Amino acid sequence: MVALHTRAPVPAFVGLAGVAVRDVTPDPGIRARNWGPADWDVSEGAHRAMTLTAVALAEERTSADEAADPLVIVTVDGTWWRRVDDEATLRTTVLEATGLPVERLLVSLSHTHAGPVLCSGDADLPGGARGVEYLRDLARAAADAVAEAVAALRPATLEWTTGRCGLASNREALLDGCTAGAAGATEGSPPRPLVGFNPDAGTPRSPGADPADDTVVVGRFTARPAPAAGEARPDGVAHPGEPVTLATIVNYACHPTTLAWQNRLVSPDYVGAMRDLVERETGAPVAFLQGASGELAPREQYTGDTAVADRHGTSLGHAVLAALAELPPPGTELELTHVVESGAPLAVWEPAPSAALPGSDSGARPDARTLAAVEEPVTLDLRDLPTWDELEAEWAGIDPRSREERLRRARNLRDGYVTGPTVPHPTWVWRVGEALLVAHPGEAYSRLQRTVRAHAGARPVVVANLTNGPGFVYLPTREAYDVGAYQAWQSPLAPGSLERLERHACAVVDDVLAGIAAWPPGAVAPPHAAPATPTRPVPEEDQ
Repeated sequence: MVALHTRAPVPAFVGLAGVAVRDVTPDPGIRARNWGPADWDVSEGAHRAMTLTAVALAEERTSADEAADPLVIVTVDGTWWRRVDDEATLRTTVLEATGLPVERLLVSLSHTHAGPVLCSGDADLPGGARGVEYLRDLARAAADAVAEAVAALRPATLEWTTGRCGLASNREALLDGCTAGAAGATEGSPPRPLVGFNPDAGTPRSPGADPADDTVVVGRFTARPAPAAGEARPDGVAHPGEPVTLATIVNYACHPTTLAWQNRLVSPDYVGAMRDLVERETGAPVAFLQGASGELAPREQYTGDTAVADRHGTSLGHAVLAALAELPPPGTELELTHVVESGAPLAVWEPAPSAALPGSDSGARPDARTLAAVEEPVTLDLRDLPTWDELEAEWAGIDPRSREERLRRARNLRDGYVTGPTVPHPTWVWRVGEALLVAHPGEAYSRLQRTVRAHAGARPVVVANLTNGPGFVYLPTREAYDVGAYQAWQSPLAPGSLERLERHACAVVDDVLAGIAAWPPGAVAPPHAAPATPTRPVPEEDQ
């Protein structure tokens, strides 16, 4: 039931924001062999620009003495960290250059599979020396961009909305063991797990395979107040009185695996065309955060045709623009202002100044003006890993180049990561005004984001894979282990790790939300756990 002057609030953060962008496209000749079947090693050029974007957020305080450290997100068109020390070096470079606390910096990779190899351990391979130099350049670019974004902090509003995009599909296909021509197939053979489009996902024909999550979470940064005459937009064109879009945040879960071993160009994959489309329409940078996409990828992929990647990006870009178009004007929310008597009584909803803004008549929604950040690891179990001799024997029958690629990746994975029977898996939870951001380094299945979003209710939740740590660790569902999916046998983590991370992330979310108002305003607040103690009790199911 509604009453006159009922509001339809837009979840927001109202404070300070700054943005900086760097072009991190490598020169030709860098190692970019990310696929076993590739018969080449170094890139021959670039499909689209590779981009690094830094977004800084800070609370608006009345006194410089009260100023808190900002929160900073760095998004990079990058593949994945193959070694623990390479990721640690880059993030340490940024932390030392800026003085940020560790919980207030997120460095997130888009996970394109057509980018330069991020691995200092490949220095001895063709193009590897350039790759090591690129790692140093990338660290400097990240530190410089973060410093610029923090220096550019200005009054701004971040407003959230949600769209839908059908690009992603479940990629856990099962090949019928009786299929004619299947290698080694005999009558009664079990189905063979493949990494590719699964048309049976979500049906009894593919038990345990979830349908693709099509959620697109979009954030719109707008300068506040509206610019005065002569103030330039990010594209350099002055528009007095118009709101200035500072940046757009896009969070979507889908593996950027369109371009594969046939392609010899570095590329952001579909993210590039999406970004170019949205930036052209908004006049502002795009920061892309890869969602929980462990089992999600485009239906059409593994090609050398860059036009396919561009088509995928155009699909996602239009979904982002559609979501933005449904937001009311910046700094406003819809209000039921009056009823017009026509052939029917017509409820008229009109934009009104957001109650989240400072100085609003109601003085409501103070949570929209605050930030919080927590970093807390969860302990995950390792499964029994095969020895080197067992791996070499298992992969003896595949193409020698592909076999060597698998073995090298396995060596890099174990170096610095597999040090005991368990591993600490870092998890970040941020409260950005009335929204949440949950990030971790691995490749979790989309069930993670479904679970956390359901737990948070109507509150917007950004979930980011491949953030602040090595990105070579899958967190599959138990069902994926049962069917022998690639993501399960490749991962060093034991079954149940995804479920443990889900419970942990939800518990930290409860801590971060403790004591704040429910969302949407006026709703009954769910019961939340008490704030975390230095040592969180281990749930009984994890003991």
